[in-house]
Amino acid sequence: MPLTCIIVDDEPLAVKLLESFVNKTPGLQLLASFTDSVEAINAIKEQQPNLLLLDIQMPDLNGMELAHMIADTTRIIFTTAFKEYAFESYEVSALDFLLKPIRYNKFLAAIEKAKEWYLSRTPQLQADPVPESTPQTHPSPLGRSGGVWAGVGTIFLRVDGEFRQIQLANVLYVSGMKDYVMFYMEDEKRPLITHLTMKSVEDMLPPQQFMRVNRSYIVALDKIRSVDRNDCIYIGQEIIRVTDAYREAFLNYINSKFPGGK
Repeated sequence: MPLTCIIVDDEPLAVKLLESFVNKTPGLQLLASFTDSVEAINAIKEQQPNLLLLDIQMPDLNGMELAHMIADTTRIIFTTAFKEYAFESYEVSALDFLLKPIRYNKFLAAIEKAKEWYLSRTPQLQADPVPESTPQTHPSPLGRSGGVWAGVGTIFLRVDGEFRQIQLANVLYVSGMKDYVMFYMEDEKRPLITHLTMKSVEDMLPPQQFMRVNRSYIVALDKIRSVDRNDCIYIGQEIIRVTDAYREAFLNYINSKFPGGK
C-alpha cells in the first residue's frame, strides 16, 4: 500500500517540483496540492494523508501553525528555504526537514525515512521475511533494513519494505546520506535506497570488487571509466572525487592495474 501525501507551498514552482518528485517515486501517492495553507486544512482533515510536504513561510497561516492543527496520524516533512526553522520543526515531531532548493536524492531519503517510520508502527505493512530456503552463505546482521549475503555475487537489500536480491555485478557505486545509502545500478533507472550506514555497506561488499573513495561514496572498481589528474573518478553519470583519507589506497590500486600510470 503506497503512502499518501498532500503538498502545501505558496510557491507554484515549488509545488510543481514536489509533484514531479512524488510522481516518479515508487510507493508514494499524491492526494492533492495547495498554494493556500488555509484552503489545505479541510482537505488534510478529511483525507488524512500519511505525509504532509509542508512549506513554513506562508501568508495567513504559516507551516508551523498548520502543523499544530493536524492529527498525529499525518507526519510532516518540512520544505523551506530557511534553515533557522530546523530546530523548531522538532517541536512538532517532523520526520524530516528539506532545505530548498530540494534535490531529488534528498527527497528520496526523506520518503524512505517516512516509509521506515510507518513500517515500524504498522505490522500489516511489514514485508514478508526472506524464505528459509533462500541460500545465505555469509549472513551479516545489519539491522532491520540491512542486507545479507545470499550466495556468490548477490546480496539482499530491504527497499520499499521488501527484500530485493541484487547482483553485485550490476552495482555502479553506492552513495551515503546519514543513515541511508543509495545503490546506483546499471539496470535500474532510480537508485535503490535502504536504511544502512556506509560502514556496514563497506563491510558487506567484497573488497576485491569495491572500494571506498570518500566518506560518501563506494565505487565498483570494474565500472570506472577514467580517473583524471585531479583524482576524480568518472563512473556512470557521476564524477566522484577521491579524498585525502582514501587516496593512497586508491592510487595503489590504480598503479597495480596500470604500472606506467599515475
